[in-house]
Amino acid sequence: MLIVSGRLYIAKGQREAFLAISNGAMIEARCTPGCHDFVVAADPIEPDRVNIYEMWDSASQLEAFRGQGPAEELMKLIERADVRRHVIASSGPA
Repeated sequence: MLIVSGRLYIAKGQREAFLAISNGAMIEARCTPGCHDFVVAADPIEPDRVNIYEMWDSASQLEAFRGQGPAEELMKLIERADVRRHVIASSGPA
C-alpha cells in the first residue's frame, strides 16, 4: 500500500482555479485500477494551501496513472510543495 500526502501552496487568488482544474484528475484517478482514494481539497485555515491525499495499491499503479505528471496549467499555479510518499506495511481499522 502506498500513500501520497502533503500540501501545496498555490499562487495568491488562484486556489479555486487550481481546485477546478484538479477535479477531472480526481475523478479519473478514482476510476483507475489500484486507486483507493484521491483527494485534492482546500485547506480550511490557510487561504493559499491545498491538501492532497492519495492511496494506491502499488507504486507502479501510481506511476501508470501519473504518466507525465500534472498538467502544465496546474504546475504554473503551484508556488511550493511538500508532498511525500509513505509505504505502508500493514493497516487495519482504527
